[in-house]
Amino acid sequence: MPLTVETVEAELEAANLEGDPAADALVSDLIDNREVDGVNGLFRTIGTLKPHMPMDELSNLPERLAQFLHDASEEPPGWNDADVKAAEGFFAHHHGTASMLQGTVGLIGTYLSPTGAYTLRSTGKLGGVDGPGRRLSQSSRLFIGMGDKDALRNGTLAATVTKVRLVHASVRQLHKKSGQWDYAKWGEPVPQKYTTGAICVFSVQILEAMKNLGIHVTKDDAQGFVGAWHYINHYLGTPEKWLIPKDADMTDRVWKLMRDKEWKQTEDCTFMTAQALKFYKEQMIPPGFYEPFIALVRTAFTDKYADMAGIPKSPVDLVAKPAAALHSIFSSTVGGLGGDTAKQVVGVNPYDEILGVASKAFNQVELYALTHDKDDQPQMHQELHDNR
Repeated sequence: MPLTVETVEAELEAANLEGDPAADALVSDLIDNREVDGVNGLFRTIGTLKPHMPMDELSNLPERLAQFLHDASEEPPGWNDADVKAAEGFFAHHHGTASMLQGTVGLIGTYLSPTGAYTLRSTGKLGGVDGPGRRLSQSSRLFIGMGDKDALRNGTLAATVTKVRLVHASVRQLHKKSGQWDYAKWGEPVPQKYTTGAICVFSVQILEAMKNLGIHVTKDDAQGFVGAWHYINHYLGTPEKWLIPKDADMTDRVWKLMRDKEWKQTEDCTFMTAQALKFYKEQMIPPGFYEPFIALVRTAFTDKYADMAGIPKSPVDLVAKPAAALHSIFSSTVGGLGGDTAKQVVGVNPYDEILGVASKAFNQVELYALTHDKDDQPQMHQELHDNR
């Protein structure tokens, strides 16, 4: 059974010591035989992983990789069409906003795990100067792809998530082979605990952020969103006993029980956050857009966690003047991003007005990264470059 409030602490401590044996064995072999680059290239040819996929559909791949992908394609326990329809309902209503918040609140939220921030920073390009752009580019395939028509049915989401699973395994194996990872202090690199914690950040933490911004999400939509992440949790190689529950309220309770025990301000966290904010400002956000954008992110996060992550206070007070101070800024800065964007700054609820423009601007940049960055596919690592 998935995690419950009663079992969460004991189970997650056990999960902190657990990797992903099947993926780890495959990736260890690939690294030892210097085959990682070749498999990364093959990632571009793997677009779908459907349940019960015949092996001959993977015949162009090395046998051990084909077997792993075949096994990984099996549908999660309890898979049902009602969950898929509920997820599709959420994305029909909230895809753009959720994707924007996953690329900001979600990614920065993962830095608040000390082990997560340390691991990312010590794993080369994902934690280095080009790390935020690379991580956002590669994550965009998941965030945007979750809402694509039939993504949960046709195997495209399963394929993307399984590639991320192998990326996680490459991080574990490289740290293991380096002989420098402190297992007594940190547990397993990218353990199942961190995987499930990240799933909570990208699901119920995003629902909380939406609530903080005044976005109404129906119970059915919330259930659908969390259900989609439950299935992603499975495709990441997490055993059933450590999966987040499909039930949104239960997952929210589990997450809130652990969040204040797990999230801490660390130098690694503030370093990673600063790198992300620098990337947003220099590469993503149009001139004049950055301050209200940061105000929006702080409101979504709440001051407590924004301060913990090192997100600076903005001179724009989003709560005190949500429409008047920002309307002209958003209207004038995002119109150049394409078409009738600026014309759509209308509505009654000022948060809807701001979010509509912010999401459109952010998602256009995400989509650009997805279609123009040669590393938009998840990429395994073949060596470590400590940025400490």
